[in-house]
Amino acid sequence: MNVRPTIRGSGAAIITPFDSQGKLDKDALKRLVDFWARGGLDVLVVLGTTGESVTLSKEEKQTVIDLVIEHNQGRCALMLGIGGNNTSAVADEIAKADLKHFEAVLSVAPYYNKPTQEGLFQHYKVVSQASSKPVLLYNVPGRTGSNMTAETTIRIANECPNVCGIKEASGNMEQIMQIIRQRPEHFLVLSGDDALTLPIMAAGGDGVISVVANAFPTEFSQMVHALVDGNLDTARKYHYQLLEFTRLIFTEGNPAGVKAALKILGLCDETVRLPLMNVSASLFGALEHEIKHIRHNPIKTN
Repeated sequence: MNVRPTIRGSGAAIITPFDSQGKLDKDALKRLVDFWARGGLDVLVVLGTTGESVTLSKEEKQTVIDLVIEHNQGRCALMLGIGGNNTSAVADEIAKADLKHFEAVLSVAPYYNKPTQEGLFQHYKVVSQASSKPVLLYNVPGRTGSNMTAETTIRIANECPNVCGIKEASGNMEQIMQIIRQRPEHFLVLSGDDALTLPIMAAGGDGVISVVANAFPTEFSQMVHALVDGNLDTARKYHYQLLEFTRLIFTEGNPAGVKAALKILGLCDETVRLPLMNVSASLFGALEHEIKHIRHNPIKTN
């Protein structure tokens, strides 16, 4: 297929809002979709790991999908997260999914099993063949327990034509640059680490799937779009404006940190589902302070 879908630029791995009782908050989700679209995001990833998808029932997942599609009204491109560590089950879920409103499927590398590089290749070969839409790889060794090397990524890019790119969250800039250097023309490289978005895009990456953008879609989009336009000075200003906030939201885990930020911003409750926990009072206070600082010190551009 060798497609290059419209999933570059500023993307967000969107949270799933729950009310204080832990139930899906439909009104908050609609409010957030408006907030993200008005903020200039190019892409929303639905039911990714930041969306706590593993804690959602099948019915809740479908409700989230339907609400996002209906309320987005085509403003942002959409990606659907479908992944796991049972290859046949992932392929079956993708094959049965209604993907007509989605540009691509984001599929995380198998976790816990610790497959070999050959196992990773064969997994994505099966998964990509099952999908009617392009598949975006997701390498996040800090969560999966195994790293997909640049060599394996490039092999998949060359031998699995329905794979359109990778969300790279290894934190290894040398590995990421090797992928950028060797990739075929159709293959996208998106940052999976908020703090590394600027250097990855400066090195030739195509965009980001961000957590920070849930809370600061306008500022994060401005940074990404400045990088796309080659305006490194402006991008650098936004990068450093958001850097401390980025550190804070991951201090006690994701998405607890960014959900606390969204509560501070008055957009939804901070509730996460077990085994995750809401952030501590001290971190909540630090986030309040940093959000106030960002709001009171907007970036000035020419």
